[in-house]
Amino acid sequence: MAYASGGGSSLQCVVIGDLNNDTNLDLVLANYGTNNIGVLFGYGNGSFENQITLSTDSNSHPTSITIGDFNGDSVVDIAVVNYDTKQVGMMLGYGNETFTSHTSEGISFDSRPLAVASGDFNNDKRSDIAIIYDERDNVDIFVAYNHGTFAKATRYSVDFSPQSVAVGDFNNDTRLDIVVANCDSKDTTHLSEPYSQSVAVGDFNNDTQLDIVVANYYSNDVSILLGYGNGSFAKETRYSAGFAPRSVAVGDFNKDTRLDIVVVNWYSESVSIIVGYGNGSFAEATSYSVGFAPRSVAVGDFNNDNRLDVVVGNYGSDDVSILLGYGNGSFTEETRYSVGTWPYSVAVGDFNNDTRLDIVVINLRNDDVSVLLGYGNGFFANETRYLVGSTPISVAVGDFNNDTRLDIVVANSWSTDVSVLLGYGNGSFAEEIRFAGGATPLSVAIGDFNNDARLDIVVSNEGSNDVSVFLGYGNGFFAEETRYSVGSWPYSVAVDDFNNNTRLNIVVANEGSNDVSVLLGYDDLVFAKQMMLKTGNGSGPRSLVISDFNNDDLMDIGVVNSLTHNMGIFLAYAHVKIFYNLTKSFHMKIR
Repeated sequence: MAYASGGGSSLQCVVIGDLNNDTNLDLVLANYGTNNIGVLFGYGNGSFENQITLSTDSNSHPTSITIGDFNGDSVVDIAVVNYDTKQVGMMLGYGNETFTSHTSEGISFDSRPLAVASGDFNNDKRSDIAIIYDERDNVDIFVAYNHGTFAKATRYSVDFSPQSVAVGDFNNDTRLDIVVANCDSKDTTHLSEPYSQSVAVGDFNNDTQLDIVVANYYSNDVSILLGYGNGSFAKETRYSAGFAPRSVAVGDFNKDTRLDIVVVNWYSESVSIIVGYGNGSFAEATSYSVGFAPRSVAVGDFNNDNRLDVVVGNYGSDDVSILLGYGNGSFTEETRYSVGTWPYSVAVGDFNNDTRLDIVVINLRNDDVSVLLGYGNGFFANETRYLVGSTPISVAVGDFNNDTRLDIVVANSWSTDVSVLLGYGNGSFAEEIRFAGGATPLSVAIGDFNNDARLDIVVSNEGSNDVSVFLGYGNGFFAEETRYSVGSWPYSVAVDDFNNNTRLNIVVANEGSNDVSVLLGYDDLVFAKQMMLKTGNGSGPRSLVISDFNNDDLMDIGVVNSLTHNMGIFLAYAHVKIFYNLTKSFHMKIR
């Protein structure tokens, strides 16, 4: 059985779907030669109505089509890429075999598109779009908003001459991924959902008002946003770093009372030191070699010379790099120390009470932590390993048994618990004590939530959409968790007192529901029902920073949105009845 697509149609693409809600599959055709889309509605018995055509405009030459719900009305729409006009055409469906042509605001490009695919990449129940191009080695992702409009593209590099693109969940994490077939490179490129980004806060222009620095993974630079002191920020200024900056920290590396920046560069196996002039501008980056695939960074004085040094966790080479600062903004060559497999996060503290900083590293693959004791001269003893739970992912340091000796707490993502290692004060630790928590804990923070002078623990649970609060007894043990519901896919957690009532509150960035949860603390470890702060459709909030951005003595919330490439600022008002939302856009490519 054959159906005509029209004389001279030069059919390029066929897509199947139910366009009129009759449970029968229909056909959609991209007719390159006749500059239109053909739709054949199915009868459900293998036969179809004759083609109806929807114009894509003269000389547009459509090459590829995809279907999805692009405006959030639960009705199937059609998107088409037009090779010669370099545009996307949108045909919004009514569910009754009729469509209206719509200009797809937010989608623009200067290359000829080859293929398009769609999927809900941020779980907001709207279909987003992925496009590859002729003679361009990348794929663009356009996130959908209301009424068929889209955010500016996020661009990801692929290999040579991409020819085809498809969407699916390739790693069974319930999040859509993208696969691209590359003609000249004889391979495929897989793109999963963006991963973590890094943000830090400091006063970079000495105006007593806090500024922000963000590491931009895909554009190989950092964004500096200078604060006005009223919660708003100047337009970003960007400074080049290495290839794929992954993490950022700040400190005064040349002892001029002006903050500088250190950036960890994943693919270039380096750190970039960016020295600040104290007026909000910075010198060009100076790079120092470290290990393979560096992922995390911390700052401290490791040789007691009152000059800041740097420690880097090298995920790919299973070691840490120590760079000692000369106090003039320059550093020695790295010294490496072996740790476990896939060091994921690093923290510092004095674990043996000798006034010399030590290091703790999470080893993701080995399910343990490495402790390296510092000699106070920039050198460290070989690691000592301590077992924790399965897939440790986040670490914090504090005194959990009130013996003036630092202890360690680790969030274990796969075993769904936290490990507490009590320090003996001589650099060694007791065997872990496990406390069961929620599903897939990702982030851990500590604080005294019930004002009993004993540290407590809070963990964000991505898999169960809640946080677990563990009340400390002050002897290294904790009460059974208390759970508080938050948004979906809580990614990171932080604590502070937002309403100046001397009780700590909890703030959580919810990547899946595109919001921030604030839980205000009261007596006896009771938290109020969460206050939801929306970060915008498809924003994907991940990283939190807490500070007073407008100098009113109230702590505010900053959140980096991984999918819309902007920073949201929530200013606290007296008694924290409301937060005021300011959002600052910048060209951040986040992984």
